[in-house]
Amino acid sequence: MPLTPAPARTAIEIVIPDCCNIGVVFRALLAVNAAALAGSLLHAATLRAGVSAFVESAVVVELATLSSLLALCGLRRIIRTIPLSGQRAACALVPAAVTALIIRFVLGNDMFGASFSTLSAIEGMLTAALFGIVLQHYFELRTRAFSPALVEARLQALQARIRPHFLFNSLNAVLSLIRTEPLRAETTLEDLADLFRVLMRDARDIVTLEDEIRLCKKYLSIEKIRLGPRLQVQWKAVNITDNVLHKAQVPALLLQPLLENAVHYGVEPARAPVLIRIELTRSMDRIEIAVINPLCDAAPEDGASDIGNHMALDNIRERLALLYDVEAQLTTAMTEGVFEVRLRFPYVKAA
Repeated sequence: MPLTPAPARTAIEIVIPDCCNIGVVFRALLAVNAAALAGSLLHAATLRAGVSAFVESAVVVELATLSSLLALCGLRRIIRTIPLSGQRAACALVPAAVTALIIRFVLGNDMFGASFSTLSAIEGMLTAALFGIVLQHYFELRTRAFSPALVEARLQALQARIRPHFLFNSLNAVLSLIRTEPLRAETTLEDLADLFRVLMRDARDIVTLEDEIRLCKKYLSIEKIRLGPRLQVQWKAVNITDNVLHKAQVPALLLQPLLENAVHYGVEPARAPVLIRIELTRSMDRIEIAVINPLCDAAPEDGASDIGNHMALDNIRERLALLYDVEAQLTTAMTEGVFEVRLRFPYVKAA
């Protein structure tokens, strides 16, 4: 009797905010302190008394907020099977429990007891739970609003016009090699198949930095056949070991679109050899990638290309904002005939 395979487990969606992220911590502290200040001013007879009450309560407010964020950060990292309702409930219960413990500690300490004699553990728990629910809902809605699915939908029409040009040019380059260099033509077709397989992948996938660089080198080898000696590439790595390449996680198709722009704007219009420099640097817990190419005076032939350049950069910015919030940046600069794109993001290791 044949065995029926067990249904695959679907990944549990995580709706607890990433409370280890600087952007999440900053927004939470700003919201809690603004509410505490407003509450102190409303209950005080004068502005001075309100500010004084807020300063006195800051000890409990800051300690409870930071401790709650730390606890939720640890909880988020160990989530495996908690349903969405349980995660949302945890965002209210964890701050409530942490706040209750802190208030009990403050009231039991002679140093703070006199200043917080009117402090109620029940009121503190309810307030913390309310803040936990509100902030969780805000961050969940923010994540959905930044979902790259919307960006991918906007890019579909553009990709339909750009990628066929690359495909046709690459196939023509391969045809020119079939008789003279059949082995190289076969290798190029394999690289082309791998490249398009990745291009069809969900842009929300996470890959290793090693895989992303391998994909970029395949792309550049294909373009090298078409552009010949005009395309010169230089890779430079600082404090990037094989272990870092193997473990560092990055969004799929993070670097390849930047190289595609560099080739299109820097190499294709030029007649002389053009050097594209890719610099990778790791500094403690951050990785920086720079793509540098000379600017060419000749304009691209198709008008959609300039749109494609901005769309690719905007797409990467939105994906970085979704994954890393304020901890990642994409910056561009044009100086002395050189166009430079820099990516900065946290060094996140694969499990």
